Amino acid sequence: MTQSVVVQVGQCGNQVGCRFWDLALREHAHVNKRGLYDEALSSFFRNVDPRKSGGGACYVGGRIQHLKARAVLIDMEEGVVHGILQGPLREVFDSAQLLTDVSGSGNNWAVGNLTYGSAYRDSIVNKLRKAAEHCDCLQCFFLIHSMGGGTGSGLGTRVLSLLEEEFPDVCRIVTAMYPSAEDDVITSPYNSVLAMRELTEHADCVLPVENQSLVDIVNKISLMSHNAKPGCVLKKESTVTSGQGGVSPTERPFDAMNNIVANLLLNITSSSRFEGSLNMDLNEIAMNLVPFPRLHYLVPSLTPLYTLADVNIPTRRLDQMFSDAFSKEHQLIRADPKHSLYLACALMVRGNVQVSDLRRNIERLRPSLPFVSWNQEGWKTGLCSVPPVGHTHSLLALANNTCVKPTFMELRERFTKLYKKKAHLHHYLHIDGMEQSAFSESLSSLSALIEEYHHLDATKARLIPDAPRLSIAR
Repeated sequence: MTQSVVVQVGQCGNQVGCRFWDLALREHAHVNKRGLYDEALSSFFRNVDPRKSGGGACYVGGRIQHLKARAVLIDMEEGVVHGILQGPLREVFDSAQLLTDVSGSGNNWAVGNLTYGSAYRDSIVNKLRKAAEHCDCLQCFFLIHSMGGGTGSGLGTRVLSLLEEEFPDVCRIVTAMYPSAEDDVITSPYNSVLAMRELTEHADCVLPVENQSLVDIVNKISLMSHNAKPGCVLKKESTVTSGQGGVSPTERPFDAMNNIVANLLLNITSSSRFEGSLNMDLNEIAMNLVPFPRLHYLVPSLTPLYTLADVNIPTRRLDQMFSDAFSKEHQLIRADPKHSLYLACALMVRGNVQVSDLRRNIERLRPSLPFVSWNQEGWKTGLCSVPPVGHTHSLLALANNTCVKPTFMELRERFTKLYKKKAHLHHYLHIDGMEQSAFSESLSSLSALIEEYHHLDATKARLIPDAPRLSIAR
């Protein structure tokens, strides 16, 4: 069995990460009734016996003693991490996994990446190595951070480059939260574009998630709960729609948004944590979905999101779940993949779903989904037998699709508005090691990425339907 390590950086990264750990424990408790430390748990948790010197690890197959998350928590403010250590997940982490400061990065990429990145480089590397040493077969690093703030964007991408430097053969999958146009951090376009250059150069896969898309989803869920028909209510026990049971005793406005991202992580890791008839290895995601090294931004969509529970209405047909995964209402960025070009697509299904169901739906949907001409069979599929708590099945789609281009173009436009006036640049340029060339080079990197997607989009007009196959005369 392989293991993975989650590295959560900044306020947003730690809040999403800890929601993931909370839900993962709930899933394993739902399945693991015997209290044994099995291979499923070992993929993301260590089993430690505090009676042994140094907290010795227990082997797979024994009783659960003391579970510790395979995680590294980094933040340059104490608040969120301190809250975690005071909350219900405090026993899942220990001080060796934590790295905090007190002053924060002041919404400045340069402070996070250069100042704190240099000051804490050795400490970060030591904690990453320690986490790796606890793994028998380290397969993947999951990095979670935001793009708009200083610590998430700056120190988060510095950690990413350190992961490539120290563990070049271990897969690096990044979940990056992109700010909305109405973000209250004025310098977020600078931070995001500076971080984008690092993500493009150092990540194996990036799962972009837009705050505005999460807001839209949460608002729609809220609207459905208020306008539901009599006898029709939202599933309270659902880990997808409910933010309750998290690290905070009371549900906060952003908990439901974090909850959706945590469920994205639950689904992408499900094949590593549980058995299935068609398990997908994490390394296979990049191998099958990334035909060109820079074009590794995979658009996630999740279903069910808008589940209503009513004893008088049968569970939504399985086929509808597959259709929903390709609708714009279920994308975690504001995009419509059906009107753009697919390079490849992965379907990660959980629950009692047969391979025949999977193949039937791919064949049903294929005519409406434009794929590049040289990869018409670019589907990767996975089946995990264990569904999320509160659901019979779920589906995560990861699409390498040119529909990310408008999101990147909007980000570039917001960056350019500030940069043309050289507004707020002095806050960055007084940081040791920060040069103005970093801005122009990051902008050029983003423009080149947009142009690569544009060239692919241009080929869509030249796509022709498959020629009819010859039939054998009888």
